[in-house]
Amino acid sequence: MLLAALLLAATATAWAAPQAADPGEPIDSGWVLRILARPAPMRTNFVELRSSRLLKEPLRLSGEYQRPDEATLVRQVRAPYVETTTITTDAAGGGQATIERKGKSARTFPLSRVPELARLRDSFGALLSGDRAALERHYEISAEGTRRSWQMTLVPKDAELAAKLRDIRMYGRGIELRCIETHPVQGDMQRTLLAGAARTAHDVSGTDDLVALCHGDQAP
Repeated sequence: MLLAALLLAATATAWAAPQAADPGEPIDSGWVLRILARPAPMRTNFVELRSSRLLKEPLRLSGEYQRPDEATLVRQVRAPYVETTTITTDAAGGGQATIERKGKSARTFPLSRVPELARLRDSFGALLSGDRAALERHYEISAEGTRRSWQMTLVPKDAELAAKLRDIRMYGRGIELRCIETHPVQGDMQRTLLAGAARTAHDVSGTDDLVALCHGDQAP
């Protein structure tokens, strides 16, 4: 689930942008898909929160997502440890993931070992290209809110993926994607704050305040 969330956050990379016109106008999933479609290169800071029943507070990671080209996704963790995960794909649809951590040997494995990750890669390739029909082959899509503050939810159709992933929820303000929540069927949720929300999160410590920041209830 960590790599699945990595792929989503990397491909749905947030970008700093002014608020969309007519902020009170209701939105639909078509509007959200249009504003999320972006070519490479892209990069954004992130703050990732991993909930655990074993911890009093979520584990907090910070770093940067990069998409230097259409075939490469990079996640650089800078704190509380240093780690780089790189996902590359080829023209034939294959690919591999490499994880490098300071002081340890790099690990590389083919995406074919994680079929749900390959499906997510294909789905969010469709998201980036604005291909709604391709995305709907894999997910039920719904959206609510206004151009000022909105939410889009993806529920997997594929039975194998649905057995592991309940849904993915994206929260945005204007044309800025600010937060992604990945809800597994079992285990703990992962929340990733992006762009302006990630910058603000560095000065926020309370869990309730971070949730409000993710859901758009807290400015800026």
